Amino acid sequence: MSQLLDREVVTHHALVIDANPMSRSVLLQNLRSFGFAGVRQASRIADARELLEHRKFDLVVCDNHFDTGTASGLELLEELRREQMLPLSTVFIMVTGEASYSKVAEAGESALDSYLVKPFSANTLFERVKEARQRKRMLKDIFEAMEAKNFTRAADLCLARFEARQLYWLHAARIGAELLLSLQRNEEASKLYDAVIAAKTMPWARLGVARVQLANGDTAGAAQTLDKLIGEMPQYTDSYDMMGRVQMEQGNLAGAMETYRNAAKMTPGCILRLQHCGTLSFYAGDTKTAVEMLERTWSLGNKSRLFDVLSMMLLSVLRFDMRDTKGLDAAHDVLMTFSERYPQSVRLRRMAGLGTALMLLNGGRVEQGLVKLREAAKEMAQPDFDMEAATNTLSVWSRLERFGVTDAEYEPLVKELALRFAVSKSSVEVLAAAVLNKEPAATWVRETHAKVMKLAQQAMNQAVEGNPKAAVQALLEQGRTTRNAKLIEMATLTARRHRERIEGVDGLLEAASVLEHRFCSPTSHIAGVRRSNRAAGGMVLRR
Repeated sequence: MSQLLDREVVTHHALVIDANPMSRSVLLQNLRSFGFAGVRQASRIADARELLEHRKFDLVVCDNHFDTGTASGLELLEELRREQMLPLSTVFIMVTGEASYSKVAEAGESALDSYLVKPFSANTLFERVKEARQRKRMLKDIFEAMEAKNFTRAADLCLARFEARQLYWLHAARIGAELLLSLQRNEEASKLYDAVIAAKTMPWARLGVARVQLANGDTAGAAQTLDKLIGEMPQYTDSYDMMGRVQMEQGNLAGAMETYRNAAKMTPGCILRLQHCGTLSFYAGDTKTAVEMLERTWSLGNKSRLFDVLSMMLLSVLRFDMRDTKGLDAAHDVLMTFSERYPQSVRLRRMAGLGTALMLLNGGRVEQGLVKLREAAKEMAQPDFDMEAATNTLSVWSRLERFGVTDAEYEPLVKELALRFAVSKSSVEVLAAAVLNKEPAATWVRETHAKVMKLAQQAMNQAVEGNPKAAVQALLEQGRTTRNAKLIEMATLTARRHRERIEGVDGLLEAASVLEHRFCSPTSHIAGVRRSNRAAGGMVLRR
């Protein structure tokens, strides 16, 4: 057939992703006959990922099945969606065989714009593309508000469409719930998810309920919701990402590692899940799995923006442990390449510096290596020295005993980092894992955390006893000394809760705000597990 989809199509571009040259050729011909100005093609997931990361397409038609051992079409979509690499206006249509229909149909309720079951006709393709493009146009005002970063307006537009049950209200509900959750309007998000479940049970809505529970601090409830969802829909891989996050929040590193290991087995081409599994295996002391997963991450993702250089930092440490000079050289080369490519990145500079120190130590230049590590340790007090930098530092220093570093030097370093970053059960477990869970260092971490909790309790007792101002002042002073985000945030919360009873409260809040700005910036991930909505199954920017 030769018929224009709509007036805009003559300026739009499409991408066909299919390993079968005949199928790819037919799709190319069909899309050109629909009026697309340009149609590109890719026969491999890796090539498609690179194209999608670096240019905009208005339509993507992707086959779900590729060779065993490589990512599927759904896995590609999941990663692009999670990292917000697909423009809101892009239509993504999946092509699947009958055997994988149920899995793709399930995903079609959330991440996809449409799907096609083989064999299909040109007319069917035409109608699916046309309908998906129409939906994009109908929700255009929402997308425009999101692209302008006016998320409050976008959420309100979604709510209005949902409440009026206008065309595509279910799609609007999904977007709206995600936005409300990111805006910390948790109660409204929960109502949307519940309404969608009542109208039509969908895995993404039930996953959303778990995300609201976690946002409200109910980790036990979130775990229970996810247990049930995974039990009923074991192939819905987004729920594993969320479960891994919940387990990390609970301090259950072993459980999170097992969850991501299962997810990685189900989606062997998913770069992010491989990274999560490899990183958690590193902290769990499972060297074999860690090396396997991290090396596979590099193999699949070395040209992708989804790749996180943390993988090579951890590989450097593992190869140092194995005294694998060739492997260490290769990992160090990658760290240096990224650091030189992005000279403005303090994070990459620090990783490259640690990698260089390991190279020096491995090559017998012990004094030079130790000097470099001691110089790097002077940055621990910097505001931008975050949890990741702390665990990387501890991971390297925990291996220096054979080079003559004694507890007299090691203990103050561990305690200083624990004093600052031991803010929760999960952070304590990761810090303890970074020191290899070896004594006495693991005890230093836990004792330091207990000290932080004691300081917090002493301050809160003052508030209970009727002196909230003294409590806030004590928390601010301890927060300023330790740089501990929990103490600083408690100062802010206490000042706000007792605002009417605290003389000069505005000055205290201003002081707390200064400390929060310096030392309480959100951590992107703990132990390699990303803590954003995207990592927890969030799909705010997909539709």
